[in-house]
Amino acid sequence: MKNLTDYVRGKVASAKSASIHLALVSSADKNKALYKMADSLLLNRDKIINANKKDIVCAVKNKLSAALIDRLTLTEPRIESMASGLKYVACLKDPVGDVIEHYKTSSGLRIKRVRVPIGVIAMIYESRPNVTADSVGLCIKSGNAIVLRGGSEAINSNKIIATILRKSANSAGLPEGCIQFIEDTDRKIVSELIRQRQFIDCIIPRGGEGLINYIRDNSSIPVISHGKGVCHTYVDMYADLKKAVAICLNAKVQRPGVCNAMETLLVHKNAAKKFLPAMMKEFEKERVEVRGCKLTKKILKNVKEASAADWYAEYLDLIVSVKIVSSCDDAIKHIQKYGSHHSDAIVTENKRNAEKFLKGVDSAAVYLNASTRFTDGGEFGMGAEIGISTQKFHARGPMGLKELTSYKFIVEGKGQIRR
Repeated sequence: MKNLTDYVRGKVASAKSASIHLALVSSADKNKALYKMADSLLLNRDKIINANKKDIVCAVKNKLSAALIDRLTLTEPRIESMASGLKYVACLKDPVGDVIEHYKTSSGLRIKRVRVPIGVIAMIYESRPNVTADSVGLCIKSGNAIVLRGGSEAINSNKIIATILRKSANSAGLPEGCIQFIEDTDRKIVSELIRQRQFIDCIIPRGGEGLINYIRDNSSIPVISHGKGVCHTYVDMYADLKKAVAICLNAKVQRPGVCNAMETLLVHKNAAKKFLPAMMKEFEKERVEVRGCKLTKKILKNVKEASAADWYAEYLDLIVSVKIVSSCDDAIKHIQKYGSHHSDAIVTENKRNAEKFLKGVDSAAVYLNASTRFTDGGEFGMGAEIGISTQKFHARGPMGLKELTSYKFIVEGKGQIRR
């Protein structure tokens, strides 16, 4: 354990040292590094794909689900998307140094509240190797050093991406050590990382519920958790049913293995008889398994009956649970009980019900007549995201550059002393 502790401490101490210098790097120099990283990803795409193939072979051998393998897979378009994400972040306004507010006190002090980097951010994540590039890009632009600890299932992909990014950052003149990658896949590493309060300022876990709960329950360092996505769409009695079918289909099938995909479909009883058969027709085309409540089964005879556990389930697969409700209030109550405060939507043309739902549902993103699949840093105009927070402190929803900063007060006086 001592060697493991020394290994982790060496990584995080190096990141801490680098963070002090990175906080002072100009926006122009950070942008130059981001462009260089993006170009390097494209130049090395064959190496990345070859490394990724090794992870895919192991994933198939270990019988991971199709949805997890999809999240793990890197293709040329996905690598191009990672590179584009880095370039897009380079084009975004640097929040570091922004004056949030300024004022003068009765004692004559001039006070400014200014955005500053958080310091060192540790990313502990599973499955998705694109998280490596997205996280590095956002941390570098916001002036934070980063420590990356990916899952064993993506070790080859993460390692090559992190190596490419680190070398590019160094050659562009960024402080040595600002990008750290934990190559050791020993699970004890996580326990070591979450105790390094002296060096790490914030931990962002992305992955399964077990990983997130373990880190949240055991970390001595502040955690911003990327929670699970039990996302709902409620089709109101006043919904445009053609619009509702398109929204629900997109929310479920476009990428079922991601956290903003719809897992539960709630339907008003007055819309159910007309809407559900039309929706089922589209679900069948996409091979979606439907699990319905007793009322749903009266309309859709051949669907499996939903269990109590289904209402809490984040399937991350082509499965959806369907429940018929008697009112907008009932839909809100269901979401309050079973939801994960991630993303929930209402489809309706009724202004009163829309306002009731948008105000009553306590989630990071609440939608009117749109797919929950839009909960994403890129779609929200933030560039790549480092995660989607389902908590209320320090950030909520997609976390972009501003969410990776803190602030400090700069106080200017003319010799004042407190009396």
